[in-house]
Formats: sequence, structure tokens, C-alpha cells
Amino acid sequence: MTVSKVLFENAQVPIEGVLTESGARASSVSDQAAGEASGRASLPATGQKTGRADEPEQAQDVAQWNRRLASLSAPERVSWAIQRLPGAQVLTSSFGAQAAVSLHLLTQAQPDIPVILIDTGYLFPETYEFVERLHARLELNLHVYRSIKSPAWQEARYGQRWLSGVEGLEAYNYDNKVEPMQRALRELNVGTWFTGVRWTQAESRQSTPFIAAKGDYWKVAPLADWTDRDVFQYLTRHRLPYHPLWEKGYVSIGDMHTTRALHEVSSVDETRFFGLKRECGLHDRL
Repeated sequence: MTVSKVLFENAQVPIEGVLTESGARASSVSDQAAGEASGRASLPATGQKTGRADEPEQAQDVAQWNRRLASLSAPERVSWAIQRLPGAQVLTSSFGAQAAVSLHLLTQAQPDIPVILIDTGYLFPETYEFVERLHARLELNLHVYRSIKSPAWQEARYGQRWLSGVEGLEAYNYDNKVEPMQRALRELNVGTWFTGVRWTQAESRQSTPFIAAKGDYWKVAPLADWTDRDVFQYLTRHRLPYHPLWEKGYVSIGDMHTTRALHEVSSVDETRFFGLKRECGLHDRL
């Protein structure tokens, strides 16, 4: 049976016992089952796992599936994915400005979900403090991955590559972000990767789907359609903190050497990587 067939069979069972938070919910899962009669794609039943995400013929079905997921709230998307998507399920977090939302949302649904942090060794001191704070509060199952070569070793061998234009940035990002994440995916045998990516974070993320097939794994963005207002309301409702640098004008927070506060630059795009690029490779290459 192909992945596509597994995805769209037996959608008669509604999602039950999940909380509704910020995020649109235009119809219930039972409404989706009714849509099956009119030829629309529907969601698989509770307890029915999908297969691996490596079958090329599924593209059209996954697009239909995304349209159906758009009608669910973020907690419902998470609950649905945890029940149905295969393999080890993980969440990645940079512990950035609004990271507490995805960390809280996922751990409420699955308390022991592995949380992957890619540590370049150049994060802000406030970021490491934020990691410790959320780790203690949410009792995170934290997995930290780093480059095989230390920051000092890299600088001795290559210099400060982030100052060498786009080519230097991409080489640095590959060694310190992409390769460690590839290693995490392999070592943890990841079948489903949850992210906190949202459409409003950057122009490069405006077409992010709720779910995508990425070869050996599924990638899920349950917060994709959330606005900054949705984030604020969720953080306020659950008494969760922003990153400590948020109040100092840092709206997108990565490495110290390639992150700028909003008041230091002329546009949001220039707050990361000197405005030369927006993505580090995790969400445009993996």
C-alpha cells in the first residue's frame, strides 16, 4: 500500500480530547469525513499510522491533505500528527524569540518528545540562559547537537567565514547547522520532524506547508498560519516568556555574530546574516 493510500483512507473518526488554542478551525474532522463523499481528500482515522515519506507519487495527495489540515487548530494538528505519523517524532528549537510556544504546545501533547537544539557555540549568553530556564520549567527531553569541529578549531582552520559573503555564510551554516541536524535525524531515526516555522516570520517561509514529505521523514509545521498576535495570546494565556533579548529589539535570534536588533538595521531582513540571506539551511535545505 502506498503512503498516499494510507493517508486518505478511513477518515470517519473525529479527533477527540484536544484543546483548541489560537489558530483557525473552520470545520470539524467529521465535516471532513462528509467531504469524502464529494471527492475531497480526508484525514486518516485515529490510530492509523502513515508510511514513510519517500514515495514520489504522493505529491498531489499531500497538497490536498494540507488543505484539510488548514481547518484544524494548532493543537489538533499536533494531536493528529502524533497519533498518525511514523517513526521517532522530534521537535527542533533554536530557543529564539517566541520558541516557548512550540515547546509548550508539543510537550503538552507528548511530554517526552525529543527536543533538538543545534548549538553552534556562538549563541547569545541570554539564549543559553533561556534554554536552561525552559528546560527546567517544561522538563524538556533535550538533545544538543554540535559541529564535529569546535568553534575555535574552525576559526583556526577557516577564519570567520560568516564575514566572507554568501559563500562563507553557507559553508559556515552547513558545518554548524545543516550537518549536525542531518546527524540528529540519522541517529534519532526520525520519522516526523515538528518545527515552529510560521508564514509571517520571513518571506522565505510564506509558502511553508503544514506537512511535507522530505524523503525519509515527514516535516510538520503546526503553527504555520499563526500571527504574532496568536503567539502573544498563547504566551500570555500560559504565562510563558519571550526570549530575554525580545525586549531589547531582537525579533529573530541566532548567532551573536550574525544577529542584529531591529533598531540597528533598516529592515527586518537585515536582522539576520547582514541581509545577505534569511535561512540558515535547516528549513530551506532539509
